Amino acid sequence: MSLLVIGGTGTLGRQVVKKALDEGFQVRCFVRNFRRSAFLREWGAELVYGDLKLPETIPMTLCGITAVIDCSTARTNDLYNAKQIDLVGKYILIEAAKQAKIRHYIFFSFLNSDKYSAIPLVSLKLLIESKLGSSNLSYTVFRLSGFFQGLISQYAVPILDQKPIWITAEKASIPYINTQDAAKICIKSLSFKKAKRRVFPLVGNKEWTSEEIIKLCEKISGLQAKITRIPVYFLKFLRQLTKLFQWSWNISDRLAFIEILSKNQNTSTSMNSTKKIFHLRVDDIEILDKYLQEYFQKVMYKLKQLSSQESRNIDKKIF
Repeated sequence: MSLLVIGGTGTLGRQVVKKALDEGFQVRCFVRNFRRSAFLREWGAELVYGDLKLPETIPMTLCGITAVIDCSTARTNDLYNAKQIDLVGKYILIEAAKQAKIRHYIFFSFLNSDKYSAIPLVSLKLLIESKLGSSNLSYTVFRLSGFFQGLISQYAVPILDQKPIWITAEKASIPYINTQDAAKICIKSLSFKKAKRRVFPLVGNKEWTSEEIIKLCEKISGLQAKITRIPVYFLKFLRQLTKLFQWSWNISDRLAFIEILSKNQNTSTSMNSTKKIFHLRVDDIEILDKYLQEYFQKVMYKLKQLSSQESRNIDKKIF
């Protein structure tokens, strides 16, 4: 089976490419920048130029392809390109996939997206879900909440650098998942008939609030976090203010995601259908505790090595 991966250089996309190659699939990556994507070729993937903002580049990339895995998403700070990429471009991609008789199409959306349709980027994802549902394509939609990998720069690095961490006062919880586990389930879904024309949540085993993640990082690292709390109502006010001026619309669209922080997602049992269909056990999904433990161990080991090297260099200069 030959796969076309859109967004192969992203946090999730690169893991999908790697897992697909490990499983023996032929993988073609739809890319705009060959230099930035060179590591994918080194892994064994074929690179083909394509740009969702340029419709004429899309059809040829589908030649000889069996399934499409769309991991791409526009940045929240560029609404114009978000519409061009996550709506117009993907509408054309879906139509081209129909013409090319693609056997299956995998799309990634947001968890509980129907509850957050007021968020511009989420609303675009919902429109694509609807487009797939009304098409004759065989598809699978996975709804994601957040990745372990994003927590490193948000929490772990500031704690190590002793820099402030900005969080809201509310206690909304999010079931983060490792991108490697998400990629594993994505590739696995290609061989399950029961996954066709279905929407599945794809989340971790446990929900985490910001404060719980910080406490876990503190416990593992032995360092104290510097926390600054911002009320959600202040961010909502700021969003309404930035909506008034065209030059700040992109800021307003990014602030729209505070809607997720102000609501509890209630996702504790949402993976049951996913686990049942794909025969997943609890230990098939990595826990955040283990992931962060391994991260801090690697960092601490490297810091010790650097410290030891500096000590040796000083000794050499003295003696």
